[in-house]
Amino acid sequence: MQDLVDVTLPVFLLIGAGYLSVRMRMLTEENIRGLVLYAQSIAIPCLMFRAISQLDFRSDFDSLHMLSFYAGSLCVFLLGLAGARFIFNRSPEESVAIGFAALFGNTVLTGLAIIERAYGGETLDGTYLVVACHTPFCYLVGITTMEIAKSPTVQFAQTARNVIRGMFHNAIMVGIAAGFIFSLLELPVPTLAGGVLDMFRLTALPVALFGLGGILVQYRPEGDLKVIAMVCALSLFVHPMVTWLLSSRVFELDSALIRSAAITASMAPGINAYIFADMYGSARRVAATSVLVGTAISILSVSCWILVVG
Repeated sequence: MQDLVDVTLPVFLLIGAGYLSVRMRMLTEENIRGLVLYAQSIAIPCLMFRAISQLDFRSDFDSLHMLSFYAGSLCVFLLGLAGARFIFNRSPEESVAIGFAALFGNTVLTGLAIIERAYGGETLDGTYLVVACHTPFCYLVGITTMEIAKSPTVQFAQTARNVIRGMFHNAIMVGIAAGFIFSLLELPVPTLAGGVLDMFRLTALPVALFGLGGILVQYRPEGDLKVIAMVCALSLFVHPMVTWLLSSRVFELDSALIRSAAITASMAPGINAYIFADMYGSARRVAATSVLVGTAISILSVSCWILVVG
């Protein structure tokens, strides 16, 4: 149990430090926005580029590992969408945004940090592949479904343009894409450039986790509690459960891949859930509060999943 506390608690204490720094007015929300902008626009793209560019896809890629995670992702998205539409009588656009909140877990910030602390660097190769495909997959599913929900007559050319614009309109996607290119073409990274990238990379997760805590101050756990409870249950329990059953019982993967897939799947809704909702002006409060409540609950739920997978 002490080992479990040593793995998970520092990650959430760093989030808590960011939260308290704003709550106690040691830093302003503007200061935090600057930190988050640095993390999202510079440090995390460098982290993703550096990690993916060094992967050997021929040995690190496992299709069943990816299928275990993304089958669970698609499952919770459809369940969230259907629950919002048919149980809570939300509009089609709100239902898509609520499904997206269940779909988009915080795989980069808390996922990578917890898996590295729990299992060491050898588990991260498979995790980086999952994380690299996570943003494009989620935005592809979310934006495509939202564009269909918004328009009774689907215009495929416009929908495709909106999907591409939404997927590649951020620096993290650029870092991921560049990493894939360097890895697949086996291009070397110059030593000097690699040293600079590594310096940025080392700051990515601590700064991003601290910034995440600061951002959470502006969210309030209010209203729509049943919908929020559904989103958190899908994100924190259903997704990792489906992923764990597929990876361990159906596909019988290596233990490192099971841990990588299941623990990554157990992450709380990420900030992108709110960004997506805000982009379309739908279910903002549900998405924002789900990020806050889900992150708080995940302190215990992630620990439970670490015990389950070993």
